[in-house]
Amino acid sequence: MKIKRLMRSWADRAGLAYTELLARREYSTQQFIAVNERSVEYRFVFEHLTRACPRTVLDVGTGATALPHLMRSCGFLVTAIDNIRDYWPSGMINRHYYVIHDDITRTAMKGSFDFITCVSVLEHIREHRAAMRSMLSLLNPGGHLVVTFPYNESRYIPNVYEYPGSGVRERPAFITQAFSRVEVGTWLAGGEGELLEQEYWQFFTGEVWTCGERICPPVRTSGAGPHQITCLLIRKIK
Repeated sequence: MKIKRLMRSWADRAGLAYTELLARREYSTQQFIAVNERSVEYRFVFEHLTRACPRTVLDVGTGATALPHLMRSCGFLVTAIDNIRDYWPSGMINRHYYVIHDDITRTAMKGSFDFITCVSVLEHIREHRAAMRSMLSLLNPGGHLVVTFPYNESRYIPNVYEYPGSGVRERPAFITQAFSRVEVGTWLAGGEGELLEQEYWQFFTGEVWTCGERICPPVRTSGAGPHQITCLLIRKIK
């Protein structure tokens, strides 16, 4: 028994030392590239968490981000999921929070949640309608869903990185869709959810995400104005 406790103590110390090494390496190798969309998206998330004051939160598509940890530090009971085996072929470990493997398009999650966040994830899921159905099904009645993604009010774009004028030179292996009003309408057509709030943000001078020159700071606009990113707040109504 003493040997087992001693081995566990050594393993804990080794794990903490390695985590500290990673954190120090990330700190010392920082390079400024550009201000991305997360500050806008996270502000939207925490603003509505503050208003809704939920007990249970589900974060969909966490990846390696610290978002679930930040939400847990606010007191919420947080569950984090990601399609680790399919989307991350080389594997993925989140050092900030425990992430459960789950495919949101055919979720195996049990129970329900007061609040769900899906930040810059839906655009990478080909079966986005199935993903939205699953997220709405996991919400308690009256619960809220925050979802953010590239957006164009008038038309759907299958992959913004293949769009003429995209500034991305090395295309990622995953797709990045830009959704439109039509897709939002189909997600809510079943009557399970209602759109309570929508923000539009311009990050580039071009029409589509990653097209044109980057704008800093980003500009909040309207659906009629130039925009490439949107943040939605949806409420479960039945």
